[in-house]
Amino acid sequence: MPALIRPPHFYMLLHDTAKLLRYLAGTRNLELGKVVHAHLIVSNQYSGDHVLEINSLINLYSKCAELKSAHQVFDKMHIRNVVSWSALLAGHFQNGMDFQVLRLFKSMVSQDFDLCQPNEYIFATVISSCSNVGYLSSGRQCHGYVLKSGLVFHQYVKNALVRLYSMLSDVVGAMEVLVSVPGSDTCTYNLILSGLVENNYLNEALDIVRIMSSEHLVWNKATYISSFGLCARLKHLILGQQIHNRLLKSDVEFDVFVCTSIIDMYGKCKDISSARKVFDRSRYRNVVSWTAMLSAYSQHGFFEESLKLFCSMQSNEIAPNESTFSVMLNASAGLSSLGYGYSLHALAEKKGFKGHKNVGNSLINMYSKTGDIEAANKIFSSMTNRDIITWNTLICGYAHHGLGNKSLALFQEMLKTDEKPSHVTFLGVLTACGHSGNVELGFHFFHELMKQKGVEPGLEHYTCIVGLLSKEGRLNEAKDFMLSMQVKWDAIAWRTLLNACNIHRNYTLGTEIGNIILNLDPNDVGSYTLLSNIYAKANKWGRVTEIRELMKKKKIKKEPGLSWLEIKNQTHVFVSDDNGHPEYVAIHEKLKELFGKIKSLGYVPSISNVLHDVEDEQKEDNVGYHSEKLAVAYAILRTHKDAPICIIKNLRICDDCHVTMKLISKVTNRVISVRDANRFHCFRDGSCSCGDYW
Repeated sequence: MPALIRPPHFYMLLHDTAKLLRYLAGTRNLELGKVVHAHLIVSNQYSGDHVLEINSLINLYSKCAELKSAHQVFDKMHIRNVVSWSALLAGHFQNGMDFQVLRLFKSMVSQDFDLCQPNEYIFATVISSCSNVGYLSSGRQCHGYVLKSGLVFHQYVKNALVRLYSMLSDVVGAMEVLVSVPGSDTCTYNLILSGLVENNYLNEALDIVRIMSSEHLVWNKATYISSFGLCARLKHLILGQQIHNRLLKSDVEFDVFVCTSIIDMYGKCKDISSARKVFDRSRYRNVVSWTAMLSAYSQHGFFEESLKLFCSMQSNEIAPNESTFSVMLNASAGLSSLGYGYSLHALAEKKGFKGHKNVGNSLINMYSKTGDIEAANKIFSSMTNRDIITWNTLICGYAHHGLGNKSLALFQEMLKTDEKPSHVTFLGVLTACGHSGNVELGFHFFHELMKQKGVEPGLEHYTCIVGLLSKEGRLNEAKDFMLSMQVKWDAIAWRTLLNACNIHRNYTLGTEIGNIILNLDPNDVGSYTLLSNIYAKANKWGRVTEIRELMKKKKIKKEPGLSWLEIKNQTHVFVSDDNGHPEYVAIHEKLKELFGKIKSLGYVPSISNVLHDVEDEQKEDNVGYHSEKLAVAYAILRTHKDAPICIIKNLRICDDCHVTMKLISKVTNRVISVRDANRFHCFRDGSCSCGDYW
């Protein structure tokens, strides 16, 4: 309908200009409003005696986002009342001009305070603007005034104060307002619930949910979204299911925001099938819904499903955002899939997310975990906006690759910035000290710098110290350190020392530590394997047999050794003694050829861990066709002679395979990277980046 066509009830409203202007403001009819404005001018009603009409004009222009016109009308007023100020302040607030709201309020207080004392509407607007711009001190000043004047008892003033303190992380202040001012509605509780969840006051948030249930308040979308967020953070599946059931019985619409919060809740609570059911049944999906489902898969190790769903997302023409790319790059890292990582990197740049911090952090993580640490460093160097995650990811990446000195140098560079180290930073730094053999520096970081930076050591930091001492062969010191500390050590910490006993051939201590672990965790398969190897190296074959019989009795099975690598975006998986690969004949021939070359360099198969009642020739066969050897032979067959080789292995690389990889790298002049369960090994020209300790 054209703007100048008279609306219904127009003739009835003609005799009451103020009502007409309010009607036009409600319908956002700016053109007809300007006609009424002109009528007021020509009929001499645009003067100080017609404050009601002029206030209605300010309201009209404010509602229609014509703030310049609203200001012009306001500035020409000779007499203003509290409604004049309220209309102008509300107009600026509704149009997102919060700083202007605060400036206008200061003008009001300084110019017209005696004539126009602020009312509850003005304070609700001003306090809300303080929330939006983060002015907590100004909000507290307003709080002081409304307390003295009694305006705090108006519901919208109370709600504005709860929102102020909740948004600006003063949860104690928000709770004080909630408790001290009587009368709370659903909006009040929603605001406090959201603030508590966002600031991780989860038990207090749980109390609010109980209160809302017991007082039979009507729940709306905001209530359900915050409640599902609470369940996600608590990982409280049963409560989440109960709230979902309540939602199903209510009249609340299942819009995209509600559905996304349910998907996220089930994902965080590890109920992936329920998350997928909600996702599949959602009528409306946006990029946030898709990303929530992708994240649910990825964070619980379902990386392949995540990649498949991402392909479906693209076929549905849903444009990914920076969070989507962050999730998918981390999924590629989880799969150790450099090919997918390259593709996602290219797509992220094409879509314009090159400069986004979260995407940059995920790229560093992806390249670090897929073996291309130099690419990770390039991404880091290109980032102008870094946070603690950026620094931590590369510091830990260098440490995981055995590049201890680079990790420590980067840490020193970080200390020169304003970034404060976290517990993750020190995990990377202590690991780096272990790789670089710098025990004294490690103890300095552990005892002094962590305390100085306010970081409380956790079990993982203590375990790093055990590893630091163990690598240097100071096994008794490591044991004494563990026994002297009031720490509840887990099997991983003790296994760190047990592994060192195996490497340094301290079989007596190894046996003692092995028994401690088996008492602590009788089902720890890694410890059984290490203890068996220690007995084998010490020629205690009876004890080896005992260990293996004990494993059979407890039905503990050693995980089969798997290795895989990508060639031309296709993943090839190998199992020890595998004859299932289509090209296994050629692989075995290539491996025999490689063995012939490295034996001329003095290679002798390490068969000390193989059962003693097997002939030596059979022992050589047992170690000769481990999965990583098959993988490297295939890579040499099917890749260019100058291309680096990257192999991923699910278990710790054995002694014989480690020696073999070093020698193959020398005779083929290839760079071979192997990521095992512990770390990256970079084999180049006959040596390994781990320094033969892993």
